[in-house]
Parts: sequence; structure tokens; C-alpha cells
Amino acid sequence: MTKQKFDPQELTNSKRIFKSATPKGDYSWYIKWAGSILILLAMSMRGAEGMIYTDLGLSLLGVFCWLIVGILWRDRALIMVNAIGLSLLMSNLINLLMLENLDL
Repeated sequence: MTKQKFDPQELTNSKRIFKSATPKGDYSWYIKWAGSILILLAMSMRGAEGMIYTDLGLSLLGVFCWLIVGILWRDRALIMVNAIGLSLLMSNLINLLMLENLDL
């Protein structure tokens, strides 16, 4: 299958040609994909016994990456979801560390 070439004006005015709405090749593109991979890795470890710190660490990094992307894109929904997610994950990590210290 060959890739079709379109005239720039046709790309601008077309309703049938799908274009990505997000930037490609800038910092946000790399941060977005790194964050997505980190979150998927964290999700794959979620049910594994003894991997709670790895899960939380990867989740924190992934959500933080997406928070940066939201800030770079000035997307309030991404900023809100990931800022709240980051605070919830931090709270879980702090509670986990405090409970572990109490068990000593």
C-alpha cells in the first residue's frame, strides 16, 4: 500500500483526511510517549506481589510526565487529572511508608 500525497491546501480544508491534533517531534511528544510507557509498565505490575513500590514509582513518573505535557499544551483537563492523580499517588506512597515504619 502506497502512502497518498495530498496538496497542502487540500490537507487544510479537508474533512475526510485525518490529521493528528497533537504536536509531533517536539519535547512534548517524547514526554507523552515516555509517560504512557511508564504508566503501562506500572499497570502490568499492579497485581504482582511485592511490586507495590515499583508500581507506585512508575505510576508517579508516568503521571508526572503527563502533567508536564498538559502544562506544555495548556490543556486544563490533562493538568487537572494528572495533578490530582499525582497527589493521590503521593498520598498512597506516604501512607505506605508510614505504615511500614510503624511495623518496625
